[in-house]
Amino acid sequence: MTLRLTWVQPEDLIGHELRQAAQDGRDATAVEERWVAAGGHLAPDRAGASADPATPELRALAERLLDELAAEPSPLAAAEPAEYRAPAAPAPAPARPDPGTELRRLHAAWLGRAAGCLLGKPVEKLTLTGIRAIARSTGNWPLAAWFTEQGLDPAIAREHPWNRRSRPTSLAENIDGMPEDDDLNYPLLGLLLIQRHGHGFSTGDVAKLWLDELPAGRTFTAERVAYRNLLAGLEPPHTATYRNPFREWIGAQIRADIFGWTNPGDPSRAAELAHRDASLTHTANGVYGEMFVAAAIAHVAGPAPTTVHETLTAALAHIPPRSRYAQAIRLGIDTAAAEPTGTPEAFEQVVDVLHDHYRDHHWVHVLPNAALLAAALTHADGDFAGSICRVVSGGWDTDSNGATAGSIAGLLAGDPDLLPSSWTAPLKNRLATTVAGFDGIGFDELARLTLEARA
Repeated sequence: MTLRLTWVQPEDLIGHELRQAAQDGRDATAVEERWVAAGGHLAPDRAGASADPATPELRALAERLLDELAAEPSPLAAAEPAEYRAPAAPAPAPARPDPGTELRRLHAAWLGRAAGCLLGKPVEKLTLTGIRAIARSTGNWPLAAWFTEQGLDPAIAREHPWNRRSRPTSLAENIDGMPEDDDLNYPLLGLLLIQRHGHGFSTGDVAKLWLDELPAGRTFTAERVAYRNLLAGLEPPHTATYRNPFREWIGAQIRADIFGWTNPGDPSRAAELAHRDASLTHTANGVYGEMFVAAAIAHVAGPAPTTVHETLTAALAHIPPRSRYAQAIRLGIDTAAAEPTGTPEAFEQVVDVLHDHYRDHHWVHVLPNAALLAAALTHADGDFAGSICRVVSGGWDTDSNGATAGSIAGLLAGDPDLLPSSWTAPLKNRLATTVAGFDGIGFDELARLTLEARA
């Protein structure tokens, strides 16, 4: 039996790097011609590894070409700098003094993140066509409830199979608490990070925590490559850049919440902490994704009442304005705002526009997912069920987008009792995880620990 570990095979990485080069303006034509002429293939469309290993000669060529491509500077570097600080802003207002209110707000945010993630889990990796076909077949379109197999046309089930690992735990008929997912593991690790190092942690502290507490098999894409690089003796920020074609994918964005939750009303500080965390694994737009979401959550968590529209605008100030990430957020907002009816049925047209715009991007790349996140939150006007259902119905990285939308919309709701019980009751106040010390923990207890972790 041949072990094909996903997201690290050089013969697959080269295809992803070629695509990334095209997207950030580097001319990789000659490299691609050399690779294809030698018998190499382009990146797998949705799988993490191709079926068969390359010959030693082809693998060695892939490694050389990865290094050649990395040496080519991006013409977008000036618009997408490694460091960015938002314009000076007034000092944040004092946080709400009532710990009981704050506890319930954080409880709603944790629940929202879990519910949104769980909604997206069974259709992760499915195409947009498959998601729509399944939902329509089961009478759940526009998406408004958990996915189910009940009533699903067998032909559609064969053509668009569920995510294999999530099917036993993430359908309406089998949900029994929140199953493990990296979209929940990373907030737990972030909580551990602050408990151990405070808000003055370094990127090196993040790396050490991962080596101590995060099983390598629970990492994916850029995180898995960075983990490999750590074991090879590289140090940050080189862990994010060495043979890592996933450095602008969504992995850092899903780690942002804890930095927003623990810095209420201070988006600038939340974005700064997110930058330190993201730099272990990502660069440019991959880093901006974590900064943007952290800033958005910190804005919502502040003492002043706000709307989702104000939140998205405020968070945009904390990323480079000419970056492709900022363009993606603005595209999502504008496309959703231009749809006049605001109905769930009409959101399908918004999604089609975004999928056409990002048709050359991988489904885990941060840019299409950011645009979809902004569009869903805008179109649903921050409503909890509307936000998570719209963003999951839009495809791409369904569980990650559902988690982030659920976190923001849950925090906007402000209280777990204001979230529909149809979304929260199946969670049974129980989270499964391999992060030591947290398996089986309740979301109310996580809220308490998060409140304690505030500076």
